[in-house]
Amino acid sequence: MRAAINKANTLRGLVTFGLIRNITSMSSSSSQSFVSRSVIKKVFAKLQREGDGAVVRRGISRSEQMLLDPFLMLDEFSVSPPAGFPDHPHRGFETVTYVLEGGITHQDFKGHKGTIYAGDVQWMTAGRGIIHSEMPEEEVNKGLQLWINLSSSEKMIEPNYQELSSSDIPKAEQNGVEVKVIAGESMGIQSPVYTRTPTMFLDFILHPGAQFHQNVPESWNAFAYVLESGEGGAVFGSSNSSPVSAHNVVVFGQGNDGVSEWNKSSSKKLRFVLIAGEPIGEPVVQYGPFVMNTQAEIDMTIEDYHYSKNGFEMAKYWKSQ
Repeated sequence: MRAAINKANTLRGLVTFGLIRNITSMSSSSSQSFVSRSVIKKVFAKLQREGDGAVVRRGISRSEQMLLDPFLMLDEFSVSPPAGFPDHPHRGFETVTYVLEGGITHQDFKGHKGTIYAGDVQWMTAGRGIIHSEMPEEEVNKGLQLWINLSSSEKMIEPNYQELSSSDIPKAEQNGVEVKVIAGESMGIQSPVYTRTPTMFLDFILHPGAQFHQNVPESWNAFAYVLESGEGGAVFGSSNSSPVSAHNVVVFGQGNDGVSEWNKSSSKKLRFVLIAGEPIGEPVVQYGPFVMNTQAEIDMTIEDYHYSKNGFEMAKYWKSQ
């Protein structure tokens, strides 16, 4: 039993994109005056092995969970066949998968199967239990995977999916700034996705010399993850802050109504995701792919998985193809 759980421990359910509450998160160009949240922590996402031969950069881990409730984990993944994330379970949270290059094929023990490609998003609510696989579709496959916690009242709901193709994701552009609104709102456009845990997920490109201010609800926790940046280009919080290189998580303090960003590179674009969410404020007990509120609930989850019950009924019959 422990061997099975330990194997699942190294795997991840791809980023879940299923449900986002309608939120009013106003955004504005930099021509007006704003007081931005300050940067309180930077975390470089180091390379590590995950799944079956895959490589990830883990930007959020347990040490950041207290600062970033409701977010549990952020990985930037890179995987090529025959490596991947074979059959593994989840319970108690959501996973969001955003493919940046290539494609990922997903299938689960409830009969759901499909492939998402570059620019597409899958938002999966694991709820009371899911067993699935996530395997690479092309030679080079890269993306982000975000884990979002669920409140105690929703941890045992039925699993659910939303999948958005790149063409379904609203996009906007102004003053050298481009944004894809995966969840939440920016530049006056809003994502159609509903999130059970209110969440903002924005993919920004700032061209050289551009700057922007994105409003974020004051009580929410927020962070950015830098995907691409020229040397000295990525600046957050204050125009005189130290620049941030690619593969860094930038954690913002609470207070004030948003986050300001600058691309100070003269020749290269800045690309980052800005992610924010409403804190749940409940205890978090995590055992690999299971996230509950108490150790007793974790013990029960391990028993449910081992004996194929309470949401894991198909576990002993199903294998991915």
